[in-house]
This record gives sequence, structure tokens and C-alpha cells, in this order.
Amino acid sequence: MANSPELPSRRGLLRTAAAAGVSGLTALPPAAAHAAASTSAPQLPGGLVPYRSPYVNWAGEITHHGLWACAPRTGQEVADLANWAHASGWRLRARGMSHTWSPLTITQATASDARVLLLDTTGHLTRMELAEPPPGAPGAVRAQTGVLLEALMGFMADHGLGVTNTPAPGELSLGGALAIDAHGASVPADGEAARPGHTYGSLSNLVLSLTAVVWDAGQGAYVLRTFRRGRDPECEALAAHLGRAFVVEAVLQAGEETPLRCVSRVDIGADELFAPPGSAAAAGGRTMADFMSATGRVEAIWFAFTDRPWLKVWSLSPERPITSRPVWGPYNYPFSDSLPTPVSRLLGRMVGEGAWYLAPEFGLAQFTVAATGLTTTVAKDLWGASHHLTFYLRPTTLRETANGYAFLTSRADVQRVISEFAGYYRERLHAWAARGRFPVNGQVQIRVCGLDQPRDTAAPGAGPPLLSVIRPHPDHPEWDCAVWVDVLTQPTTPGAAEFYRELERFCLRTFDGRYAATRVEWSKGWAYSDTAAWTDEEVIGTAVPASYGTGEWHQATGVLNALDPHRVFSNAFLDRLLGP
Repeated sequence: MANSPELPSRRGLLRTAAAAGVSGLTALPPAAAHAAASTSAPQLPGGLVPYRSPYVNWAGEITHHGLWACAPRTGQEVADLANWAHASGWRLRARGMSHTWSPLTITQATASDARVLLLDTTGHLTRMELAEPPPGAPGAVRAQTGVLLEALMGFMADHGLGVTNTPAPGELSLGGALAIDAHGASVPADGEAARPGHTYGSLSNLVLSLTAVVWDAGQGAYVLRTFRRGRDPECEALAAHLGRAFVVEAVLQAGEETPLRCVSRVDIGADELFAPPGSAAAAGGRTMADFMSATGRVEAIWFAFTDRPWLKVWSLSPERPITSRPVWGPYNYPFSDSLPTPVSRLLGRMVGEGAWYLAPEFGLAQFTVAATGLTTTVAKDLWGASHHLTFYLRPTTLRETANGYAFLTSRADVQRVISEFAGYYRERLHAWAARGRFPVNGQVQIRVCGLDQPRDTAAPGAGPPLLSVIRPHPDHPEWDCAVWVDVLTQPTTPGAAEFYRELERFCLRTFDGRYAATRVEWSKGWAYSDTAAWTDEEVIGTAVPASYGTGEWHQATGVLNALDPHRVFSNAFLDRLLGP
């Protein structure tokens, strides 16, 4: 539909969305405006003004030329909208920064005249303030869910507070980050003591309370209600709700801010960094698990068809090492923020001319830019505030599609999991290339973080977020961490879905619960057929629920469905995933 003569192209939608990011409201291209005019503007409560707004997700794979939208100013206005939607037969979808790959906000099949109203949380729901911390946590912050993580972490740092785990992009809304249990890359280093107020798990595990719009059967209406962690069991379901609820405010615990050092390396080959444990290649003490043991915080970015990944090693560093360059803001790798001309030309030939066989050359060019850029920008050894070093992905970064999985396991088996995944990925990539097919031209990202352990929270009686990808496995208390993997490629790359399906099937049969278990990453691609993501009904209906445990999955979905029995906060995909 996006490329028909009557509607704007995907490229045009991306341009329109970029403009919308600046103004918050933009005129549609004429063709889209004509199509959008087929439905009249809804009469919203409280004087809220509807406007047409395009939707484009991160990789441009889920797009809509223009849905009705509005920007609620208060949580009560969201409740009023929910009651209006229930009475009028509409659905409400929260929209923050649209930094997602999966159809948790809208689906690609959303009709041009669908009764779906986008609620822009970033326009007004951005208030934040310090909150009274509970015993056991140095601090707490109360924030509305439209605030961006970069602003929130900066506010906390100004008061001497911080968190251990953040995702790489800082321009994510808090509501979006909590909905999909956004994570970082940290476990305790050998000998590292737990720090009060911190968690090695997801941001969702920091929740102390949540205020959400929920159905009140006694009043026969949607109302604002606050749920407290450890006291209200609904809080554990809302802490990672996948977009099946609308949270307007969160209180998060925080720990003391501690600066980090980040050392980047490109001198260790993939054969050594991802070596099987106990092998000769692993004997040099330079595997992912070795670095994880030493500092607790590692990430590998492995460009397609190259043999030396970009390794980041973060470490707690209250004082600046003499060799480290101090930084005073996030996004300290400018060479990765935009493509140099030679690399962009290669990309143009692949995408524009169908020269996908250039994938090995493109991967090498990306690695060369990173390796050279680390030197020319003096970025190999950086020191500064923790969020300045963990936020490194900007909206201008090359936008690729990605699959995503977490493998729950024990620290003792981290290297085994990484080695087996990396070995299979590399073997299949080269096997496809030998047949003249190049489905991957991006990177593999590998991270390790802890699980959402209840002991990390200062809320007595708290349980882990029910649908967090890194919720501890009920049958394996010995598993204490998760290996995250994402494989990135250009959205239009031929064979990508088929290749991703091979990888997914490998993960499900290899990390099947013996020494590791596979869970899908909510915001990325999964449930692949040979042609598309989120289409394998066996994965959606069986494998995903089973990865949480039948009881836990039904508990979570039961709570979310009870809080919104009329499915005002849902869409067709969530209806399939979370049940009727």
C-alpha cells in the first residue's frame, strides 16, 4: 500500500515523520491528505484537538500515512479519552518516539479509516520530580511517561542519582521503555557488591508504583488508579505491559550515580572473543565471559562478514583514569551517527540498484569507519557520567531492521551460549553467500545483563515484572543473567525473513531449557515465516507463552485483560498475542 500511486512512498513517509519530530504536527502530502479525509475528525472530550499524524516505526517497516492523534495534557484527560473511546468504538494507542520494530503500537494492516487514536505522550506528559525514597534506596524519582530517558537520567544525575542499566538510545519515552522492559548491559563483576537502589535487570524492575488508566467495574468507567509494587499485584503486570495498558506516571527507585569508564577495542578476533569455553582460542583470557567477569559490562558489535568485532567494556570508575578522555554529554561516537560518503554510496547501490552482493564490502567499510573513528575522535578510552557513556545511539544512526532474543542462562554458561550462537550465525551467513545470497548486511549486537531479581527492589514483597523478558525462570533459579542478541540488516534485503527464521529455529531448539532458554525481545522482530516477522502462529501462540511458564503467562494476561476488559488499549496483534 505504501508504494501505490495513491499513497506516499515509504521514503516520503520517513521525511514526513522527520518533520513531525520537530513540530509535533505536520501537513500530510496531498495524496495522503486525500485518503485521510475519508474519515471525519472525532469529537474529543475536554476540548482536545485531533489532528492527522503519520506513523513510521524505527526501520520504516510499519507505516501509516495518517491516523487521528491528540496530545493529552494530564492523566485525567487520558481517562476521559478512554471513556470516550469505549463509548464510541475507538481504540487508543500510546505513541512516544516510535522507536520500535514490532507491531505493539499499530500493525501494518491498520486501515486508512481505522478508529485508532494515537496519543502523543511526549507533548505534555513530561513532568518529573524527586520522590520520597523507601528504606533501602538512596533516591526515587516521579516521572510522567512522556519524558525521554535522556532527560530523566540527566535530571537524576543532577541530584547525584543514577541507574545501572539503560538502553543505547536516550531518545526513548519512559512509557515505551517500561512497556517493553528496556535493558542495558551489566552484571556484577567478580567481587562487585550490590549497590542499594540499583538493579542489573531492566528499568521495569526499578518501579515502585505506577499510575494507570484502568476500568473500574463499580463506577462503570475508566479511572486513574495508582498501583504500588509489593502491595498491589497488578503492578507487576503493568511494569512491562507491551502496550496493553496506559501508564501515565511512574515512581522509580534510584541508586547513587557512579561515573563509568568505557574502553573500546577492535583488536580481538571473533574466533577468540566468541571462542567455545575450554578451547585453545579461549585460553588467552580475552573472551566475552572474561571481560564480563572483570568489569561486568560488555557489548560486542560484529559487522557482517568481518572477523574483528567492536568491543565495548564499561567499568565503574569513581575517579577518572589518567588515560581516559572525559566526556560531558551522551553520543560520543560521531562516526556512527551518520554514514560517510563511501559507505553511503555502497548502501545506495545495495538498496537502490539491488547490488546485495556488496554486503561483505559494506560490512568491512562499516568496521573500518568504526575502527578509524575510534582513533581519530580519541574515543577508545572515555570517562564520564554513566548515562553519558551508555547512551550512544542517535536518531540519525542508520536505521536497520532487527530480530531480537534473550537467552536466560547462568554466568558459567554465558560463553557457551555466545559461542554457539555466533558459530551458527557465521556458518549460515557464509553458506548463504556461497549460494549468491546475502540476507544480512548489518551487525550482530551481543550484550549480557542480569535478571529482574525481586531482591533488587526496595519495595517489600515485590515480585518481578510478569512479562519482562528477563523475569527469572520459575524452573531454573540458578539462571542469573541473559545474553541478548540482535542481527541487523536493511529492511528490504532479499531473504532476510527466511534467514531470521533459520536463526530463530536454531535458538528455540538449542536454547530449549536445558542450560539456557530463549525468549523473544518484545520490541524487535520474531515469530518469522519465510517472508515476514510476527506471522508464525506456533511461536506466537505456543513458544512465547511457554517461555514464561503457563501459570505466569496466564496470570499476566489475566490481569491486563481485567484492567481493560473492553480492549480500548489494544490492537489486532496484541489481541492475538495476549488472548481474548
